[in-house]
Amino acid sequence: MAKSAAKRKRDHLLRNIGKDVTVARNEVNFSTHVRMTKSKKEKLQQHYTKYKKHFTKGTIPDGNAFYYDIATLDA
Repeated sequence: MAKSAAKRKRDHLLRNIGKDVTVARNEVNFSTHVRMTKSKKEKLQQHYTKYKKHFTKGTIPDGNAFYYDIATLDA
């Protein structure tokens, strides 16, 4: 197989200047844990909680966020 252009440049620097640029490489600074895609059940649950039940978590027990005070409407 042929060498890549980057490898040729690295070899050229090592040969002529004596500088090994691979030593200056940093560690990986992002997470390398295995990322799993969501299952169908998890996607449906996320969609359900994203678009539904916005007002059920409040102080109103039956989930009605909008209610009218009849006493103030009559006045």
